[in-house]
Amino acid sequence: MTTLSRRRGRAAGEAGRLAALLLSPTFIVLGLVVGYPLVAALRESLYQTGQTVDADGFVVQGEQFVGVDNYTAIFTGDAAGRFWNAFGNTTFFTVVTVAIEVIIGVAMALVMHQALRWRGMVRASILVPWAIPTAVSAILWKWIFQADGVANAIIGSQILWTTEGWHARFAVMIAETWKTAPFIGLLVLAGLQIIPKDIYEAARVDGVGPVRQFLSITLPLVRPVLVVAVLFRVLDSLRMFDLPFVLIGNRKESVETLTMLAWDEATNLRFGPAAAYAVVLFLYVAIAALVFVKLLGADVIGEARERTGKQPRKADPLVQPGVVHA
Repeated sequence: MTTLSRRRGRAAGEAGRLAALLLSPTFIVLGLVVGYPLVAALRESLYQTGQTVDADGFVVQGEQFVGVDNYTAIFTGDAAGRFWNAFGNTTFFTVVTVAIEVIIGVAMALVMHQALRWRGMVRASILVPWAIPTAVSAILWKWIFQADGVANAIIGSQILWTTEGWHARFAVMIAETWKTAPFIGLLVLAGLQIIPKDIYEAARVDGVGPVRQFLSITLPLVRPVLVVAVLFRVLDSLRMFDLPFVLIGNRKESVETLTMLAWDEATNLRFGPAAAYAVVLFLYVAIAALVFVKLLGADVIGEARERTGKQPRKADPLVQPGVVHA
């Protein structure tokens, strides 16, 4: 090994130790706020708290190790129907609301990106719903959806929006879309602002229409930002709790989600089953994120650039519409 190689090796080792030293506070905080609660929840899910009767007929007070009984009870016990209903509601709200939010959010971004006279006011007004806390937003929509509220006055009917049924789901979907569509619009707007204007000018010179420009230039170039925005919204929707809880209420079959189910178990001092629900939800979110990233090819952490050591080349969207080259 040459002297130059040894020097490079020592420099790389010193850089690695310095990086580990600088990142250690972040890892410690993540371990305390993420790692420890996760391990504690996993441990709690293996126990049953309260009074139980052992094989000899004696009452056992306190925590008792039950292994995977809490998990088997979720899928095959008396609570299986309630779990699958909450699982279906969670998946339904995630798929439908995120799809609607993407359409509305992209439309918002395109409007805010235009050189309008009152562009600043339009951007501020569009972002107001996203800035309102979710619980406050749910209360506002509860006033709108009450029996003598604005919603029934507009449609000229008396629908009990905040009770059981399809209308309760519809109310949650409207409130959720109104609240979070501006989030996607804000991120997409940031992606639109970094697209060079000369690409659109060249497209107009070549006679490319607005629809073709949107499909062949805007969407491919804004795709990385849009994928990250959708990923964040999917993960957030899978953990939906406060909006249906405040707007519709607890133990409502039409809108009960997995987080609401875990909360209900915890408030009834059934901490073992509550922790099991939380662990199942964590696995569901982790699997959904992994599948989402793999299927859509989202380079969330810049892994592709680290492997190649190069910055991605800009696409020629007019040559291959809808395709962004790596």
